Amino acid sequence: MAEVSFSLKDKVAIVTGASRGIGEAIARTFAANGAKVVIASRKQESLDQVAAEIKQAGGVALPVACHTGKLADINALIEKTASEFGRIDVLVNNAATNPYFGDVLGINESQFEKTFEVNTKGYFFMAQGVAKRMVKQGGGSIINIASIAGLEGPPMQGVYGMTKAAVILMTKAFAKELGPFKVRSNAICPGLTETHFASVLINTKPIHDMAIAQIPLKRHAQPSELAGIALYLASDAASFANGAIFVIDGGTTA
Repeated sequence: MAEVSFSLKDKVAIVTGASRGIGEAIARTFAANGAKVVIASRKQESLDQVAAEIKQAGGVALPVACHTGKLADINALIEKTASEFGRIDVLVNNAATNPYFGDVLGINESQFEKTFEVNTKGYFFMAQGVAKRMVKQGGGSIINIASIAGLEGPPMQGVYGMTKAAVILMTKAFAKELGPFKVRSNAICPGLTETHFASVLINTKPIHDMAIAQIPLKRHAQPSELAGIALYLASDAASFANGAIFVIDGGTTA
C-alpha cells in the first residue's frame, strides 16, 4: 500500500488574496510543507511583508501584485510564476470582494459588476490560464475558495452568494473536463471566518450573535482552520479528490 504524503516538496503554488486572512494562512502552510509559493494580491507592500516572514521561517515565497479582476494582471502573474519556477502545480483561487452588504433591491450596477469581476470572472480566467499549463505538464490541483453563501443564498449577501454558487459549478465543470488530463479541481466552502473581509459580520454584535446561534460549534473559524483542507487538496494525498465541495462551517449547513 502506498504511503500517504501531505508534503508539497518541489511543488509550485499560486495563492491569490494571500496578503491576509485565509489566503495568507494557506500560503504560510504550503510554504511550511515544502512548496514554492507565489503570493498575490493588489498591494505589493502587504505581500512583501508576508513573503519576508515566510522566507525568515525557511520557506520560499515570491510576492506578485495582481488585480485578479483584470485579465492582463492574471496573465502577468501566471507568466511570472512560470518564468521564475518553470511550472505551476497548485492554484488557490482565494481573492474575493463584496462591495455591497444589503438586500437585493439596493445593489447598483457598478457593485454588481465588481463582485462578479473578481469573484467569478477572476476565478475562471486564473483557473483557465493555469490549467492550460497544468495540462501540458501532466497534471495539477486547482482549489477554489467558495463559501457556504453559495449554497444557501444568505440574507444581505445575495449577489455575493450568486458569485460563489457560480464558483462551485465552475469547479465541477473544470473537474469533469480536465480530470482526464490529471488536473483536479475542488472547492472549499468556509463558514463565518475571522478575516478583514468578514469584519462587518464579526464586529457587528447583533449580526455576529445571530450567526453564532446557527453554528453548532458556537464560534466562528480562524483562517488557519481552513489551511489544513487546502494542504490536503494540494498534496498527493488527495490524488482521487476531484469535483468535490468541502464544507468547513462548524456544522452550520449540517
